[in-house]
Amino acid sequence: MAASSVISSSTFLCKSSSSKKDLGISSFPKSSQISIHRCQRKSIVSVMAPQKDRSPGTTGSVKTGMTMTEKILARASEKSLVVPGDNIWVNVDVLMTHDVCGPGAFGIFKREFGDKAKVWDPEKIVVIPDHYIFTADKRANRNVDIMREHCREQNIKYFYDITDLGNFKANPDYKGVCHVALAQEGHCRPGEVLLGTDSHTCTAGAFGQFATGIGNTDAGFVLGTGKILLKVPPTMRFILDGEMPSYLQAKDLILQIIGEISVAGATYKTMEFSGTTIESLSMEERMTLCNMVVEAGGKNGVIPPDATTLNYVENRTSVPFEPVYSDGNASFVADYRFDVSKLEPVVAKPHSPDNRALARECKDVKIDRVYIGSCTGGKTEDFMAAAKLFHAAGRKVKVPTFLVPATQKVWMDVYALPVPGSGGKTCAQIFEEAGCDTPASPSCGACLGGPADTYARLNEPQVCVSTTNRNFPGRMGHKEGQIYLASPYTAAASALTGHVADPREFLQ
Repeated sequence: MAASSVISSSTFLCKSSSSKKDLGISSFPKSSQISIHRCQRKSIVSVMAPQKDRSPGTTGSVKTGMTMTEKILARASEKSLVVPGDNIWVNVDVLMTHDVCGPGAFGIFKREFGDKAKVWDPEKIVVIPDHYIFTADKRANRNVDIMREHCREQNIKYFYDITDLGNFKANPDYKGVCHVALAQEGHCRPGEVLLGTDSHTCTAGAFGQFATGIGNTDAGFVLGTGKILLKVPPTMRFILDGEMPSYLQAKDLILQIIGEISVAGATYKTMEFSGTTIESLSMEERMTLCNMVVEAGGKNGVIPPDATTLNYVENRTSVPFEPVYSDGNASFVADYRFDVSKLEPVVAKPHSPDNRALARECKDVKIDRVYIGSCTGGKTEDFMAAAKLFHAAGRKVKVPTFLVPATQKVWMDVYALPVPGSGGKTCAQIFEEAGCDTPASPSCGACLGGPADTYARLNEPQVCVSTTNRNFPGRMGHKEGQIYLASPYTAAASALTGHVADPREFLQ
C-alpha cells in the first residue's frame, strides 16, 4: 500500500499524491501546531518560567527547541540541552523487572557489585511476576522464588508477590501483567524515566514519560547505580486528527502506522503522537498505541500529557512529577499525518506486525481460535469493547475464544462493571452467553507462548486472531501457528463468524 505523507522537519512542505486517498492520509498542513493541555496542581513544578518581553538588543540567540523526549533526558542527565546522538548518563526514576528477566538482572548485579551489595534505591525498583506464573513448570516457578529471595534481601518495597498458584485471588499483592500494573499502581508519571527488562515497557510513554526496555546487563548496572548510559534518539511525529469512527480502536491506529513505516521504520527513534484524535483517547487506548512502538523498532513512544493523563495519575500517586512538552521550534526527523475518520479496521497478517491488511480483505481466512488478552489487548476497555460487540450481535462464537485479563483489577472489572447499553450485564455475563471460555487467571498468558501447559497456548499449528502484539513464527507456541493481530472489536467479530471479520458487520 502507498506510503503516507511524510516531510522533513526542516522544510515544512508536504509532498502528497492521489494514491494516498485510500489510506485516509492527508497532506501535511502549512502550519504544524500541537495543542497542549495543561493542568494546575500543587505538586507539579512549572516546566518553564513565564518569559518577559525584552528588547531585541538584549534577547540574544534564539533558544534551541527540544522535543518531549529530549527534555526528559536533559533533566535526567542534569543538562540544559541535549540533541539526538548525544551519549549521556541518565538518572533513572523507576526500574521494573519481572519473573523472566529479574533473576538474571539481580545475578549480574551481584556478580559485578558484590554478593552483599545493596541496590541504589529499594523504593524505585518494581518487581512484578507475570510471565510464566500459572504453570507446573518447576523452572518457571523457581524464577518467582528467586525474585522473592532477592526482594526480601534487598527490602524491595514494590514486589507484587504470588505464592498460591491455585487461586490468584488468594494473593492480594499479586497484580498481573507488568505494563498494565505499573500504570494501575501509580508507577507511571509524566516527565520521568522508567526502564524495564521487557521490550513493551514503552507502554508507559502514554503518560508523557521516557519509557523503554533494557537488557539484563543494563538492568544489573541500574540496580547498583540508578544510572544508565543512553544515546538521545531523534523524534518522529505522528499527527492523528479527525473523529474516531465507532468501529475503530487504538490497535487499528498503531497497526496502520506500523504497516505504513514497517517494523524497522522507527529504529532507535522516538515516536511522538499528537493531534485531536490522540486527545480524545482514554489512557488505556493511549497505552495500546505506545505499547507497540517497539514493533516499529522505536526506542520509545510518547504522548503529551493533558487533563486525561493528570486525572489518571493524580488518582494513583502522591509523588510529585513534572510534565514536559515539545517546544514549538523542536526538530523532528519526520512528520506523518493521518485523517483517522477515513481509516478502516485492519489486521496484521502472519508473520509480521507490519503485514497490514484491511480486515474486510481477509474474510476468506478461516480461523481456529480467538485470543483476547495481553498488555496490548487485555485491559478493562478491551474486554468492554469485545463484550459490547458480542451483545450487539446476540450470537454465539463459532471458535474457541480465550479471555485472559491483564491484571487482578481487570479481572474484577470483567465481573463487576456493567457494559454500557447492555441493560446492566457485565462482561462476564455477556461472554458466557456468547459461549466464550471463562476468563482465566490474570497474566501474560499465551502471548509469548510459555511452558506447554500455559492456558490457551498454541500447541498445534492453528490460525488465531489475537489482540496481542507480535505474530512471529512460534510467538504464541507452535512455530507453524498463524497469528492475525487485531483490535478487540475485530477479534470478537472474528470469533462470531469463524473467519477474519470486519467489526462493522455487527457495530453498524
